[in-house]
Amino acid sequence: MSYGANITDVYREAGVYVGRVLKGEKPANMPVLQPTKFELVINMQTARAFGITVPPTLLAVADELIE
Repeated sequence: MSYGANITDVYREAGVYVGRVLKGEKPANMPVLQPTKFELVINMQTARAFGITVPPTLLAVADELIE
């Protein structure tokens, strides 16, 4: 199971930062942003291998299930 920042969103924000720097903004004046989108990924094959039963409520809120 993994809960973390959405990598696609993080790369998109990095691109926005690069664009701002290329337009002349000083990096020292730019705020440090934290991720705003997070995702929950559950690997069901590994859970079964370890004998872990994942509750249906957790399965319902997962962004991605790996079979």
